[in-house]
Amino acid sequence: MPRKLAIVLGGGGARGALQVGALRALFESGYTPDLLVGTSIGAVNAAFLAIHGPNLDGVAALVDAWQDAARADLLPAGALRLAMRSLFNRPVNDPYHRMRDFFLSHDLTEELRFGDIQGVRLALVASDLSSGCPLIYGEDPQQTVLEGLLASPALPPWVRPMNSGGHVLLDGSVVSNLPVEPAMRLGASEIIALDLIDPRTAANGDNSLGQLANRLIFSVEQRTADLECALAQARHIPLRRLSLQWEEPVAAWDFSHTSELLEYGYTLACREIAAWHPPHRSWWSRWREKSSN
Repeated sequence: MPRKLAIVLGGGGARGALQVGALRALFESGYTPDLLVGTSIGAVNAAFLAIHGPNLDGVAALVDAWQDAARADLLPAGALRLAMRSLFNRPVNDPYHRMRDFFLSHDLTEELRFGDIQGVRLALVASDLSSGCPLIYGEDPQQTVLEGLLASPALPPWVRPMNSGGHVLLDGSVVSNLPVEPAMRLGASEIIALDLIDPRTAANGDNSLGQLANRLIFSVEQRTADLECALAQARHIPLRRLSLQWEEPVAAWDFSHTSELLEYGYTLACREIAAWHPPHRSWWSRWREKSSN
């Protein structure tokens, strides 16, 4: 059976810049995915990379998008104010429209379908609150990439859940923050998982409502990620899990450290990859590389 390498990109808001640096290191080391599976900010990274190409040129385009996102302030920091507006049923749709406009301004079209993407298979994971299960955009090649991109990072209080086809959809991190199991469902025979879960976000000792919420989110994300990785091990699917954490905890909405995170993710991944066995590469790809030098 042919090898099918999946790169899995977990959720973590602004920490997603770490994944971009790690992707650069992976491509420089010869790891080329057959499948990209992402949740939340990982879904955004996966989709942009699939559209621009799963290679170093695609990473360069992704870096430019991240720098634009840092300037655009896509997730405003007034989370408490937004939460109160949502609690009292006031509209909180401005970030939704800003994200939609941002995606459409970076080479995504409303008509683009998953089946239109060439060179790699793309899948984006949202949480289906109607069933309590992951909803995998991309299983149906006729689904639009834009809908998947808006559903997977639908993170309250910034963006309300989406309603689509009788399903209530929320940020994919609720049920599969590190979507290893969806990758296996799509036929992955080898997985590299870029994990943004940071236990330090739950380490503060106070019992304020905000800190308790952080602990709850961390507990759910950590538990589901560990279970999905254990499932891969039980099925004898090779899995490399890169834990990507900056020197300090970074809030999901804080895009002010984007440049530092891009470089730090690259450094972390280079360090990890150096300890791996080199990827299997055909004589043809090796000959092409030698000929181009």
